[in-house]
Amino acid sequence: MTSTYVKDARPAVAEEPQRDLGNRRPLARRVTDWLTAVSFTLPALILFGALVLAPIMYAVYVSLFNWGGFGSPTDYTGLDNYSRLIKDPVFLGDLWRGLLLVGFSILVQLPFALAMAVLLNQKLRGRALYRMLFFAPYVLSEVITGVLFSMIFAPDAGLADKVLGAVGLDGLGGLWFADQSTVMPTLFLVMTWKYFGFHMMLYLAGLQGIPAELHEAARIDGANAWERFRYITLPLLGPTVRISAFLSVIGAIQLFDLVWVTSQGGPDHASETMAITLFQYGFKRYQIGYASALSIALFLISLVFALAYQRFVLRRDTEGALTNMRATR
Repeated sequence: MTSTYVKDARPAVAEEPQRDLGNRRPLARRVTDWLTAVSFTLPALILFGALVLAPIMYAVYVSLFNWGGFGSPTDYTGLDNYSRLIKDPVFLGDLWRGLLLVGFSILVQLPFALAMAVLLNQKLRGRALYRMLFFAPYVLSEVITGVLFSMIFAPDAGLADKVLGAVGLDGLGGLWFADQSTVMPTLFLVMTWKYFGFHMMLYLAGLQGIPAELHEAARIDGANAWERFRYITLPLLGPTVRISAFLSVIGAIQLFDLVWVTSQGGPDHASETMAITLFQYGFKRYQIGYASALSIALFLISLVFALAYQRFVLRRDTEGALTNMRATR
């Protein structure tokens, strides 16, 4: 049996080399994406450099001079301002008072705000009104708050002394902001009144994000209110508590206007903070070089705390959130 092979009669045509467009298109796309990203971020980088980095570098430069703020700095002193800073009893006292304010805020103000948030998260009559009343002080400016409490705690004529006198507690009244033994507790009382509503609203937002089914299941299993709070509410509220603590610490370190209006850092530096000391040397005594060194110290303290928070706290919370998102998919 013979087989017939039919050959293609069309002449063979050499295949044209195809253009390698597959590599060019991704490259062009990457260049376009890069230019788009640069065009969007460049204005922000320029503003950040002009308004943040440039002032910081200038403050570092000025801190190396003995300069009064007029003309150009010419009296170069090197690190003398920094060596003076670490020996200054006022600055060391500022560090101690800042540490006290941070401790009071974390140990007293934040637990009080959390307790009020847990209470107002229950089904209470008029809880929306209570939330508004407790949050209202935060809306007021620090200057208005300082003026208001300066009048309330005015010696003898203030509302606080009159109320204490009316209930027979005249001995508890006093100079309040004008006495070294009472100025810091009084100042902390004003700070708590001013800021606890903000932290309370943070905790309320976190509480409302906790599924109610978890509490219902724990209640069915026989867990009491404290056990539900200890093993369900508090762990799930952990990221919110840590954010609240971070904001409280940074606010205490940089506290200025409330202290300046109420006591101006007195009496005899008893309520002075680092920001108050910086203002005194920079704008009252015109020691701009020393004030710049103080501002760099304040900046470094805040920066170190922020970096430590990001390294040991924020990263863990972010990784936990990403893990939970993957688990729910």
